[in-house]
Amino acid sequence: MSGHYTVAFTATAVTVLVCAAALADDVNTIVQNGRAFRPTEITINHGATLNFNNQDEFIHQIYVDTPGFNYDSAEQNPGQVFHIAFPSAGTFPVKCHIHPKMLLTVHVK
Repeated sequence: MSGHYTVAFTATAVTVLVCAAALADDVNTIVQNGRAFRPTEITINHGATLNFNNQDEFIHQIYVDTPGFNYDSAEQNPGQVFHIAFPSAGTFPVKCHIHPKMLLTVHVK
C-alpha cells in the first residue's frame, strides 16, 4: 500500500512544481495588446528574462537603446513570444519601433 502513496505524492509534487514554474513565467510576461505593453512598468532581478507575448493584431518590434544595454528585435507577429534577458542592473525604457507611443519601463535590481 505504501507504494501507491509514494506514486501519488510524487505525482502531486511534480504537478506543484510545474504550476509554480508556470506562475513564475507569468510574473515575467509582458503582454502586448491594444498597442501597449502591459504592465507598463516592471521590476526584475538581474539576469531574469522577460517574455514579450504579442497578443495584438499588429506586428511589433521591441527595442532598447541605453548605454548599458541595446536590443533590437525582428518583427514580432501576432501570437509570437520573444524572450529578452537584461544583463545588468539599471532602468531600461523599452519601446516598439512600429508604435513609438508604446513604452515599458524595466527596473533591473
